[in-house]
Amino acid sequence: MRLILVRHALPNRALGGVAAAREAGGEPGAGPALTELGHRQAARVAEALAGEPLAALYTSPLLRARQTGEPLARAREMALVTVPGLAEYDAGEGHYIPVHEMPQADPAAWQRMLDGQLPEYVDVAAFRTRVERALTDIADAHPGTETVVCFAHAGTINVYLAALLGLDRPLTFPLDYTGITRVSVSRGGRRSVRTVNELAHVADLLDPAGVRTGDN
Repeated sequence: MRLILVRHALPNRALGGVAAAREAGGEPGAGPALTELGHRQAARVAEALAGEPLAALYTSPLLRARQTGEPLARAREMALVTVPGLAEYDAGEGHYIPVHEMPQADPAAWQRMLDGQLPEYVDVAAFRTRVERALTDIADAHPGTETVVCFAHAGTINVYLAALLGLDRPLTFPLDYTGITRVSVSRGGRRSVRTVNELAHVADLLDPAGVRTGDN
């Protein structure tokens, strides 16, 4: 089977808490909503995958991932199935700082990201195990030649790729908003990374300030 992993589109900035989440158009505990640019990026995902035969659509419970999957779900008249295991490491905190703001907003977090590391408070092994379990369960539910799409986060996708490729750094790959990554899973369970961060579909819609990161 084939896994298509899509990073969410550009969301609003939110600094955490109920009021901040609502101000960013989001939900308490689910983070901010997409920006206008983010909605346009999400629509491009539906266009990019128009020719793909899809068996199912899965999403992280966080709002920015769910909204990214909605255009494809509408176009295919398919349900978006929420999988808690696809959530980012910061799920429940409700905050989000777009990456081009991070050098000024949180220099220490930005440096750790550049070094390929998650925040110090994250139990990397537990996070990786949770993500691997979720994606293994999805793969097991779709044997054979089926293709599914999972809308998730750069941290989520990165730790999965690190596990598949035997990499030490949890944040190895800079992933753009709505970048597409493909993984093949054989009938015997062998997992192969086919592509990382395809972005031709959205290259003209990426934020000129440089919205790439291995985080969130």
